[in-house]
Amino acid sequence: MRGAATRCERGSGDVVEIANSAAVGRASPKDVMGKRVQAAAWPDGDALVPLTAIAASQWRALAERAVEPNGYHLPDWELAVNASARGRAGVSALGAWRDVSPAPADAAQLIGLLPVISFWRAYRIPLPALVSADPYGTLSTPLLDRDCVNDAVARLMRQARKAGARALVLRDLPLDGAAMKAIAEVLRHDGIRPRILQSHIRACLDARRDADDLLRDALGAKKLKELRRQRNRLAEHGAVRFDVARAPEAVASAVEDFLLLEASGWKARRGTALAQDDGDARFIRRASIALAERGRCEIATLHAGEEPVAAAVVLRHLDRAFYFKLGVDERFAKFSPGVQLTLDLTRHLCADSAIAIADSTASPDHPMINPIWRGRLAIGDVLVPLRPRDPAVSLVHAAITLRRLVREPARRAVHFIRNRRQSRQEKRQEKSS
Repeated sequence: MRGAATRCERGSGDVVEIANSAAVGRASPKDVMGKRVQAAAWPDGDALVPLTAIAASQWRALAERAVEPNGYHLPDWELAVNASARGRAGVSALGAWRDVSPAPADAAQLIGLLPVISFWRAYRIPLPALVSADPYGTLSTPLLDRDCVNDAVARLMRQARKAGARALVLRDLPLDGAAMKAIAEVLRHDGIRPRILQSHIRACLDARRDADDLLRDALGAKKLKELRRQRNRLAEHGAVRFDVARAPEAVASAVEDFLLLEASGWKARRGTALAQDDGDARFIRRASIALAERGRCEIATLHAGEEPVAAAVVLRHLDRAFYFKLGVDERFAKFSPGVQLTLDLTRHLCADSAIAIADSTASPDHPMINPIWRGRLAIGDVLVPLRPRDPAVSLVHAAITLRRLVREPARRAVHFIRNRRQSRQEKRQEKSS
């Protein structure tokens, strides 16, 4: 890629607004937003580049060497999100490169990658910081080469500084993961400490355990007996069958079932079903099929006879699986089809020797997955200063804190109302079953 200039367009308020701008900290939004800038060529240029400028072969090779898995940063997923997903298109990238020897003079190896957007686009606040882009999954672990992880982190930070950023905000980062440890170590060498902006715990599955033992420990004999009774009742509508689509043709068919199921229930009423937006639907179709071609995506479906009653999209990267989304047919809600599918998916993942951990990528205290998958991952938003004792970092921290203080009460009220409604619905279903 060296020697070929690229042009960064405005897009939808992308991060290139601060590229090559030493005066971003004092510029107004009108001064920096929407300008077309000429980016110098990677890997030695000062500016960020569009995500699409990264060679897919280099990206895939880095993903295979990653020190910590992230299925949402695989190129076939990220490029599909970037192409059409609602509010998530037009992303730029921080990249870390190093020369390899022996090699042609213009060869460089990609050793680190982080999709990013501007602080303005993320929070509508004009501060000189970069924020990890939303990959349509609650995980932003950067891809870092396990053979030179600290060097990769240092080079990513250098690239961010060249782009004019004074800080990085990494959203939904595993706090105990290898990437966070490397970031903390590199910062410590420069006398800097990362700041945890917020943290929470979410469910994960230890897939190295025996599934039956795990489910018995998690749910208990009484609950498992009740779920077997519900499954028998579901079987009255046709033989219950659990299928996993892996081949691209099978995934292409299964993703249509998933889209229909997800759009048939509460997600459609809330307006968050993928099928409700043409761009979102195009993204998941493209991503799932492209990943299936490389063995990185499978769709699990639970049938009652010929009728699909639940379906889930699962990504795979290295030794980890990622439970992306679940869709259920609410006409069968009293038989708990989502739980039934998750039980089968648990057995499926535990039987796969290639998978060590499955990340639910779910919200904290998720009422369905938390009682079943009893492992826990610490996830947080992390503020990474790029210079020692930089006052701009305190401004970024204060802006995010104030925004959260304003928004958090409303968010909690919405979740409380939704949980109450769901609890009442489950009680009515139990009485009618």
